[in-house]
Amino acid sequence: MFKDLLKEMEKLKKTSFSVPIEIDEKGYLDRQCPSEECLFQFKVNQDDWSEICKDEAIWCPLCRHEAPSDHWYTLEHIEHGKSEAMAVLEGRIHNAMKSGAQKFNRSQSKNSFISMSLEVKGGKKRTHVIPARAAEEMQLDIQCEACMTRFAVIGSAYFCPACGHNSVLQTYSDSLRKIRAKKNNVETVREALTSSVGKDDAELTCRSLIETCISDGVVAFQKYCEGLYAPFGPAPRNAFQRLKHGSDLWFKAVQKKYDDWLSPDELLGLAVLFQKRHILAHNEGIVDADYLKKSGDTVYREGQRIVVSERDINDLLSALDKLGNGLKAACQSIED
Repeated sequence: MFKDLLKEMEKLKKTSFSVPIEIDEKGYLDRQCPSEECLFQFKVNQDDWSEICKDEAIWCPLCRHEAPSDHWYTLEHIEHGKSEAMAVLEGRIHNAMKSGAQKFNRSQSKNSFISMSLEVKGGKKRTHVIPARAAEEMQLDIQCEACMTRFAVIGSAYFCPACGHNSVLQTYSDSLRKIRAKKNNVETVREALTSSVGKDDAELTCRSLIETCISDGVVAFQKYCEGLYAPFGPAPRNAFQRLKHGSDLWFKAVQKKYDDWLSPDELLGLAVLFQKRHILAHNEGIVDADYLKKSGDTVYREGQRIVVSERDINDLLSALDKLGNGLKAACQSIED
C-alpha cells in the first residue's frame, strides 16, 4: 500500500500547480491592484496583456501603484488557486492510497488462516484543477491613447495599466461623469439618510454633496487645461481658475477664446459659478464685496450665503462640456 503512496509523494515534490484563469465574454482578464491601501479591481484585454503589457511593470489604473505582472492576480484568484492546489494534492494522495490498498488486497492469499484487507473509503478523487471563473463584465471600457491597451473598470480610471499613461481626456471625462452621478443621485442619498440618520443630517450631507460639484468642476477644468496646454509651455499657477486669464492664454496658443464656444450669457453664468466655488472654498459661502465685484452676481447682497442649485450644476456641466470639446478640437488642429 505504501509503495504507491511513497512514489506519489516523491512525484509531488517535483510538481507545481498551474491554475488557468478564464476570460469574460469580451476577452478580458480580471486583475487587482496588489497595494493593500487600494485593491482596485479592473480588467485587461487578454491579447493586450500578453502583447503590450510588460512583465517588469504594470500600473494600477486608480492609484498608479507599480509592480511586476505576476503580482496582479485578484484575491479571488489567489484563494481559488490555494483551494485547487489543496484539492489536487488531496486527490493524488487519496488515489495513491486507494491504489495501494487494492494491490495489497489482491496480494493476500485466500487460503490463509489469517487474512487481512485494507480499505480507503470514497471513490477516486479528481487530480485536475478547475479554472478560476471570470468576474462579470465591467461597464466602462477604455483604450489608452498612448499604447492602445484596452482595459475596463467600474467607476473611474486615471492611468493605463500597460504604460502608466495619465490621459488628460479620460480624466476630464471621468470627472464630469462623477459630477453628473452626484447630482443625479442626491434624492436617493437624501431618502436613504433620512430613514437612517434623520432629516437634519440628510439635508446637511446632500447640500454639501451638491456644493462640492462646483469645486469638482472647477478643479477638473483647471487640470484639463493644464494638461492640454503643456505642449505650449508652462502656464501660470492656477491660471485656468481665472476665466479671463485662461481665455487669453488659449488665444495666444490656438487663436481661440472661450467666447468662441460659449454665448455671452453662458460665459457670464460660468464666471458666477467659478466665483461661487471661490467663496465656498475661502469664505464658507458667505458673500463679500469681493465676490459681488468679481462675479457681477446681482442675486445676493453682502453677508448672505450663496445657494447652489441643480440648475447651477447643469449649467456648469454644459459649459465645461462645450469648452472641453472646443479646446480638444483646437489643440488637435494645431497638431495636425
